[in-house]
Order: sequence, then C-alpha cells, then structure tokens
Amino acid sequence: MGMVVAVTVTVTAMVMEMVGGGSWCVAKIGVSEEVLQRALDSACGDGGADCAPIQPNRLCFSPNTLQAHASYAFNSFYQRNGRASNACLFDGASTIAQTDPSYGSCMYPSSAIKTPTARRREFVRVREPRRMRD
Repeated sequence: MGMVVAVTVTVTAMVMEMVGGGSWCVAKIGVSEEVLQRALDSACGDGGADCAPIQPNRLCFSPNTLQAHASYAFNSFYQRNGRASNACLFDGASTIAQTDPSYGSCMYPSSAIKTPTARRREFVRVREPRRMRD
C-alpha cells in the first residue's frame, strides 16, 4: 500500500509600490521671517493646512524653527489642494521640492503613497514516499 504526501508551501511577499511621483512644497531659504510667519499663519489659519504635527510635543515640532514649521504647513496645504501649482505660492515664500523633506519621525505627506501589497503564491508538491527495500 503506497502513501501520498502533499506538502504545501505558502510564500507571501510584501512589496512596496510607489504610486505616482512625489513633490513637496517647502519654505524657500533666505525668505524674511516676517514673510514666512505671515505665510505660515495663512496656511494654518484659513488655509486649512494640518498644523497639528508642528505643535509642541508633536512629531514635527523639532526643530523648533520658523523655516521647518513653515515647510511642514506649506506642504500640508499643497497636498490637501491636490498639488496644484497655485497651492505652493505663499507670496514667494515657498518652492516645489522633488526630494522628500521628511526626517526622523516627521513624515511629510505626499501624493507618492507607499502601499504594502501582499502577493501570495502556493506551491503544492505531491510525491510518493520511497519504498524501503527488503
């Protein structure tokens, strides 16, 4: 009497896929603090940017600089407005960056969404065990 052994091996791979290209709106270097502050107030006020992460004790508060906080707020406004070219103007205080400005635990939103995609494959191998010879 022969026995049949079935072995199933499941392989799951997590693949990080980039959806679309990324661009970020950040504060320009060399812009006066007065202009940056006015633009930051506008973005966080009526502009509708998510400025919660740049509040004290939040992930993007440090470095506690006007340049860093303005960059985060400008980018939030830009992303929330579909990366429209006119959503990164801020009276000349901002510019479009092609390099992700995220750092440490502070992640800048972008339209380049990394999504884990599970790919699963099953392999079934059926074999008859070897018979022992007498």
